[in-house]
Amino acid sequence: MIKFDEERQNKKLAQLRHREEEDLARTLSVKYGVKYVDLSRVAINTNALIHLSEEKSRAAEVAIFNQVSKKLSIAVRSPKKIEVGAIVQGLEKRGYTTELYMVSVASLERAWVMYKEISHAAEVKRGSVDISSDELQSTVAKLKTFEDVRALIKEVLNMDKAHRVSRFVETILAGAIAIDASDIHIEPEEKYVRLRYRLNGVLTDVVNFDIDIYNLVLSRIKLVSGLKLNVRDSAQDGRFSVGIDNVDTEIRTSILPDAYGESIVMRILNPQSIKISIDDIGMNPKLLAIVKRELKKPNGMILTTGPTGSGKTTTLYTFLSKIHTSEIKIITIEDPVEYHLPGIVQSQVDGKDYTFATGLRAALRQDPDVIMVGEIRDEEVARTAIHSALTGHLVLSTLHTNTAAGAFPRLIDLGVVPNVIGSAVNMVMAQRLVRTLCEHCKKEVPLQGEQKKLVEYILGTIEIKEQIPEKIDTVWEPGQCSKCNHLGYGKRVSIYEAILMDKKIEQAVERKASEREIAEIARSQGILTLRQDGILKVIRGITSIRELGRVVSLNDSIDQAELDKVFEERVAENPIHNPLSNT
Repeated sequence: MIKFDEERQNKKLAQLRHREEEDLARTLSVKYGVKYVDLSRVAINTNALIHLSEEKSRAAEVAIFNQVSKKLSIAVRSPKKIEVGAIVQGLEKRGYTTELYMVSVASLERAWVMYKEISHAAEVKRGSVDISSDELQSTVAKLKTFEDVRALIKEVLNMDKAHRVSRFVETILAGAIAIDASDIHIEPEEKYVRLRYRLNGVLTDVVNFDIDIYNLVLSRIKLVSGLKLNVRDSAQDGRFSVGIDNVDTEIRTSILPDAYGESIVMRILNPQSIKISIDDIGMNPKLLAIVKRELKKPNGMILTTGPTGSGKTTTLYTFLSKIHTSEIKIITIEDPVEYHLPGIVQSQVDGKDYTFATGLRAALRQDPDVIMVGEIRDEEVARTAIHSALTGHLVLSTLHTNTAAGAFPRLIDLGVVPNVIGSAVNMVMAQRLVRTLCEHCKKEVPLQGEQKKLVEYILGTIEIKEQIPEKIDTVWEPGQCSKCNHLGYGKRVSIYEAILMDKKIEQAVERKASEREIAEIARSQGILTLRQDGILKVIRGITSIRELGRVVSLNDSIDQAELDKVFEERVAENPIHNPLSNT
């Protein structure tokens, strides 16, 4: 007698149905032109799953099952589904690239089960923090002013210890993002710890808190930044990301040992800050036209100079966004990659085996049209960059010099042969960032006394007089209101100067002329200097004389007797039409 094995038969039927379902998914993958995958045969990355909530994943019949750097692999049941398109679009806005895979329902179920392995209580993993939860998004939304942030942080500090640390870290991050702070500083003192935000380039005290919570906060920040918890006597650098409103904001963490513990600085790299048109970065019309012309050239070098934090990298990213098309290949060598740009190959040096020099040499073998080198630091990078500019590549890079004229002696000091600089360099720019006056509370005041003399003198050095307004008898100063957090200033704008490579500049560089001499020769090009560009922005009410003087020395090379003499001569020549006359 043959005994019927029901369990065995059911198992065979299940295997048959599974095979049929996978065959159907494989057939549909050909129809839709996407790859096929069986998720029962591949490892599912739970760190990739958290980019999408389980609820949204099930509703759209998708699962993000793998992640390599900024590339996400997405399993889908129907690639043409509207919800799938919306999810892909949202991820790409956050800087990710996506690849779709056709899967069966069984594959999706296997991926969805993996959500149970994710702790919903803490959406945190080593090297990454996701604060895109409804609670934290609402925190960012409700924080409108600096005082709102300060009040909420004080409220969190009064919570019980069990919830205080994690909530404190998340709140200071949400607060900084809400009011567009560029950096968070946590500095231990002998009896307390100071929290400060850098707002529009200026550090502002937020709150002081106890040392007992600081030690827990330090450990928490080290953990999410991927740093060693037991290292306390040497500097460490790490990173993590914060996701809010489908935008990933990168956070760079720096830990430095000091007398009372470890100083913490978290730099906030908001990708929205580079989505500025080249027409809106503050260049005067003459310089803007020159830059657009130089960016169309197929080869040569464009350098931007200035101190740390002067906006050089953001300017170069703006240039890359301007020239990027599908017809050219752009490669960047950076330390670190600050903002992710779609369609551009971005490579990060490690400071050890993979340096700017090795990265640049490797990039040249990738057949690029445009290369951006984050910074020219040494002789090898300088020479390789110059060689690249001479051999058919457009090279964008930065130098740490105070002025545009100072870039040429600096290149020579780095070992570049003077007679090749003229052939390689197209243009050098210098820039600074100044805070703009709050439009709601700025005050108009008379221009008089020493300020009037200074403005008159600087305007007198401008070669193209048409740029000077006809009547100037007032300037603007900061006020105080809730719109600007009672600081009197809002966003920052750049001031620029530039020197084009022409025959006179080339000859000066070849004979190793000084920075001052090169600057004097460049005056005939009629491009504004930092001081001139800044003063014109002061006159137009964009910024104040005090703010301009904070970032640019206004009295360099000005003899007071000469200033008085020039001012008196101009008034005597034409007292009625003198642009600074009050009459």
